[in-house]
Amino acid sequence: MAITPYAAGTYASDLNTRRLVGLKSQLNALSGQLASGRAAETYGGLGAGRTTSLGAHAQLASLDGYDAVIDRGTTRIKLAGASIQQAATLASDTWSQLSNTAAQVGGSARANLRSMAEGRLGGFVDALNQNAADQYIFGGRVTNIPPVESSDKILNGDPAASLDGVSRLIAERRSADLGTRTPATGRLSLARTGSTVTLAESADPNVRANFGFTIESAASSNPAAIGLASVAGAPASATLAFASQPKDGDIVRVTVQNADGSQGFVDLTARTAPAAGSQNTFAIGGDAIQSAANLTAALGGRTVAGAQSAAPPGVAATLSGGTAASAALTVDAQPSVGDTVRVVLGLRDGTRTTITLTAAAAGSNAAGTFALGATPEETASNLQAALSAAIGSAAGTDLAASSATRAASDFFAASSSPGLAPRRVATDAAGTATGYVADPSGRTVIWYRGDDTSTDARATATLQISAGQSVEVGLQANEPALRKALAGIAVAASVTFTDDKTDDTRFSAFSDRLMGLLKPDEGQTIAQMSTEFSLASNRVASQKTQNAATRLVLQNSLDGIESVTTEEVAAKLLTLQTQLQASYQTTSTLAKLSLANYL
Repeated sequence: MAITPYAAGTYASDLNTRRLVGLKSQLNALSGQLASGRAAETYGGLGAGRTTSLGAHAQLASLDGYDAVIDRGTTRIKLAGASIQQAATLASDTWSQLSNTAAQVGGSARANLRSMAEGRLGGFVDALNQNAADQYIFGGRVTNIPPVESSDKILNGDPAASLDGVSRLIAERRSADLGTRTPATGRLSLARTGSTVTLAESADPNVRANFGFTIESAASSNPAAIGLASVAGAPASATLAFASQPKDGDIVRVTVQNADGSQGFVDLTARTAPAAGSQNTFAIGGDAIQSAANLTAALGGRTVAGAQSAAPPGVAATLSGGTAASAALTVDAQPSVGDTVRVVLGLRDGTRTTITLTAAAAGSNAAGTFALGATPEETASNLQAALSAAIGSAAGTDLAASSATRAASDFFAASSSPGLAPRRVATDAAGTATGYVADPSGRTVIWYRGDDTSTDARATATLQISAGQSVEVGLQANEPALRKALAGIAVAASVTFTDDKTDDTRFSAFSDRLMGLLKPDEGQTIAQMSTEFSLASNRVASQKTQNAATRLVLQNSLDGIESVTTEEVAAKLLTLQTQLQASYQTTSTLAKLSLANYL
């Protein structure tokens, strides 16, 4: 190692050189800060502030990501809100037209209802096929295809594929409910033996459980003249069976009878090992017989009216036993003018219709009356004729309306999942309805093609708008409120009315039920959906404001660490330049100093 020479003044010279180099380094650093506005070019140059800087930059990057999600999500929410509002408007317009024309006679209000409803159905479908950034909003997790079929296919089916639409289902169900007799009796039998008129439900348990009227009660205001013998109905027992062993994920749709007389669906999924407490599942047993027993147990004693599934597993529900309700009215003596007979009939949507017949003087043929005859037998004959006419009128109005709305609701309750196709009527060789088809697959247009596996439509799309907050903004076109409105509009687009006064009762029966679908009194409504998305929009907007405030705080913190003030740097630079210039001059002067100069 070389040893540098040492002489008097060497240390002072070296110290002065280091000071000059240090001053020059500071000068360069300040010049760089003045040019870039940054305190340092590396995190290491920030000293103790580098940890704060790194953390703040990470937070800002996260905020940028959240804001990007918010911006995309805001567009989705606005489009969804607009679509929901359009659907609400179309449903409300149809409701208003039904309400305003219910009592009108003349003009073309009712006659135009069908064509206007067709247009509204098309607008409704367009709203549900809304997309944002090439992703369809109302399909749940299925976003790459329009979730809803065209309104034409929904109404009229797809002839090329031999698939029926909702109009065909309405006509099919009407025929099954009204029956083949003229006038229609709603699948009830009406007979007279001597002075006794007997009204009875069908002896076939499948028909009795699914079609036409039920007999709820009967009464006579003068039992001494018109005696009454009633038999209360009792539901048939159902035996469920599988053609083959179900596999995990197979769905069985069971039609159950509700306490109010209406029908509903219970969809149960076969599971190899269902979780404890899981809902709407049944365990796959050791064989098909055990699996059917598990399915029955999962229903918890509910009254079963039918079942359907894909084949395999090919479910079947065999109904047997039960009691057909009946009412026998016997004219024991001539009633007095004004005496009444009242029969209450139940419909499959849980509603009731009451037939009241009043005894009138001989020769009367006014609606709602039966004429007194010369003998009890003749009076009974008149009572039978009046009852037949009244039941026929109720079948053509209340029952027809109930049948249509139930058929449409069944159509829109269906999905593309195996086993969940719309219910279809089974007929015998004579074309008489005998029940429902056990496997209705491949016969009807499936109107909804989106995701139907989620129990919560909102959870199918989530926006992460902050580290600890997310907003659910998923939508499915098959949500209950949308299905009901679609069913109501579809019925209006499938049924023709006239403006003649004779059509008042029929129109009133339909309008009451359709208005109930368009603005339901219970359950989810379109207005509630609109409110949910308004709240989601407010949450997203509020969080974006909060993100902006957080960003400002972080940016101010970074500015204090990473940025420099131009004026301060300039002052430091000027001071340093003065010090450096003085040092250079002093060093130059000392370098020229010699003994001769000193003397």
